[in-house]
Amino acid sequence: MASGVTVNDEVIKVFNDMKVRKSHRTPDEVKQRKKAVLFCLSDDRKKIIVEENKQILVGDIGETVDDPYACFVKLLPLDDCRYGLYDATYETKESKKEDLVFIFWAPDGAPLKSKMIYASSKDAIKKKFTGIKHEWQVNGLDDIQDRSTLAEKLGGNVVVSLEGKPL
Repeated sequence: MASGVTVNDEVIKVFNDMKVRKSHRTPDEVKQRKKAVLFCLSDDRKKIIVEENKQILVGDIGETVDDPYACFVKLLPLDDCRYGLYDATYETKESKKEDLVFIFWAPDGAPLKSKMIYASSKDAIKKKFTGIKHEWQVNGLDDIQDRSTLAEKLGGNVVVSLEGKPL
């Protein structure tokens, strides 16, 4: 069931900026790249928009952010739904990888109406996010706090570290 909710152009721009990792970027441009970002419904519940001040920049890591994954988890509201993009850096026994993960956050504490509209609008945002390999629906902090759960989504038991931290 489609909700009729549309995706704001800024959401698509953020996704494309996160998806394309250009090696010819200047160090300042790399620092401005988003590591993680949250998206929410507009106040009138007609559009999916970038949530203000709910992001982590690559340049924040090592400065104001020690553990980007733990910081991302803290951005999630306990009483409402969100969509998120997280640029996961991880290692397998063979190589180091980076993948975008689309997260649908629908905590148990969110109102039923919110869960319904976010669930029925998820396809609208997913269609705009072409090339996403990993999708994760999370229903509470128990599901997301342990980084090994994300590692499992990324590559099962072959992932040995996430964000430079061994599992």
